[in-house]
Amino acid sequence: MSLNYNDASLHYVGLQDDTNIYELRSGRFTNKFFILSGAGSRHLMASPEVVGYDSYLSTLPATVAALRHLFPSGSEGDVDILTILRGGLNYPIEEACHRVGIRVRDMHFVSCERAIENHVITGLNIKYEKLRVTRDRTLVIGDILATGDTFRLCLDQVIDRFRRKGGSIRKIIFFTIGGTRAIDLLERMAERIRAVFPGFEGFEVFFYEGIFTVYKDKGASGINVPDIDFGWKGGVVSPDFRHYVLERPDALFEKCIIYDGGARRYEIPVHFEEVFEYWYGIRDRAGMIDPVALVNEKLGYEGPVDYEEWLDITRFRSLPRNGLREIWEAEQELCRRAENISIEELAARRIEQIHQISRNYE
Repeated sequence: MSLNYNDASLHYVGLQDDTNIYELRSGRFTNKFFILSGAGSRHLMASPEVVGYDSYLSTLPATVAALRHLFPSGSEGDVDILTILRGGLNYPIEEACHRVGIRVRDMHFVSCERAIENHVITGLNIKYEKLRVTRDRTLVIGDILATGDTFRLCLDQVIDRFRRKGGSIRKIIFFTIGGTRAIDLLERMAERIRAVFPGFEGFEVFFYEGIFTVYKDKGASGINVPDIDFGWKGGVVSPDFRHYVLERPDALFEKCIIYDGGARRYEIPVHFEEVFEYWYGIRDRAGMIDPVALVNEKLGYEGPVDYEEWLDITRFRSLPRNGLREIWEAEQELCRRAENISIEELAARRIEQIHQISRNYE
């Protein structure tokens, strides 16, 4: 699903601790939606080789920057952290709060697991929860959000528990590697939460590097996973990340923006199995993949396009123009030479590179 707010545009908020902060604005939003772009998160989301503790550390500077943006003195209040197991453990929220000087009052946990058969989500199960209910709490949450089903189920459970036990929630700060479905979902959820807790101030949402979309089908490669894999088409990707990927062209052709977050940190061999499944699939289907269609899909539009049209597609029209034309030119050049890209050579190169790294985790 693509972003369906036609008036939404990206605005530059500023630089905080070497992290650029953008805000996606629309007259229809009741929540605040930000995009964070830092060196660590760019590296993580362009490189499936970033695994283990490094994958946790990669988003720490950007998370600290976001909290400093919200809490300039670090002492404007305290927060509770809600961890949605297991993916939520990848987000360095507790450490970021400590570095900023924000007191963490309580740690809450909810476990929600997807039942997947043949790459299709067949159900969701909440198997564990630990909640300490109090009043007027600010929750901080980190989670990957693709369709949003897992997040919605967990948050519904938390809201219900707070309501039943006489607690209340004042605000939710949400960090996510996530997609455009988050916006509609969180707008609806904010309305529902206000009906339960009239003092609810809304969500402040921080996306790392972009607000992506999920594949509706198997894509130009024929092997992407619908409703799980992330892409650019119809989303809003930070100019920093677009520039970073263009400087590393192989990164544009990865399976998606991020592979399974939990496996990447806690089940590293399983993570590499997924990476190899994708790249061997690309190699085996190389003769059937149209490189022009693949490039267009990955960039999020059918190029080449002129500069003014590109500004509208990317929703960059309200940004400072420094460096934007150079990014546009690089993308148009990639579109022009797309037909000469050898998918087979690309796959062979990535398979060899990843094999060299994965041997350390066998």
